[in-house]
Order: sequence, then structure tokens, then C-alpha cells
Amino acid sequence: MSKAAQPVHYDTIVSPLITEKATLLSEENKVVFKVAIDATKPQIKEAIEKLFEVKVEAVNTIKVKGKTKRFRGIAGRRNDFKKAIVTLADGQFIDVTTGL
Repeated sequence: MSKAAQPVHYDTIVSPLITEKATLLSEENKVVFKVAIDATKPQIKEAIEKLFEVKVEAVNTIKVKGKTKRFRGIAGRRNDFKKAIVTLADGQFIDVTTGL
């Protein structure tokens, strides 16, 4: 496999999560991403390293269950999703505000 980013890497990483907690984690050299529900930790690590050209130390994943919400009296359910907290090596950073 070549060193360039493959199309499968764009399918693995859905979007960055920019929340108050994610902003606080950025001080600890961590970045939070929404990832594909079936993505594994090695796939996430490879995708981040290829897309952003950084060294990843660790990947922690969390499956978030969708909430039940009501809209105009009709009950609905948000989709489940998976998020990954990626710890970067010292001196590495990803600016998620600029995009790819």
C-alpha cells in the first residue's frame, strides 16, 4: 500500500468533534473525531496518520447510543455513533478548524 491517503481513510474518519470537553482535551495533546461505527483502533490510527501526517500514540474509542427525542409529539431516535479520542505524540498537533 502506498504512503498516500486512501479513499478508505476518508470513510473511517467522519468528522472532528468540537465540543467543550474536546477543547479541554486538546491541551493534553488529544483530538476527538467521529468515526465509522465499524472502525477498529488500528484502522483509525492508520487513517489519522495518513490524512494528517502526524504520529499517533494511542486511540481510545467510545460508542455513543442515540437518544430518544420528541418532535411535534412524535417520538424519534438519534443515530448511534462512535467517537475516537486520539492521543498524539509530543510536538504533534492537528488544527481541526481548518479542515482537510
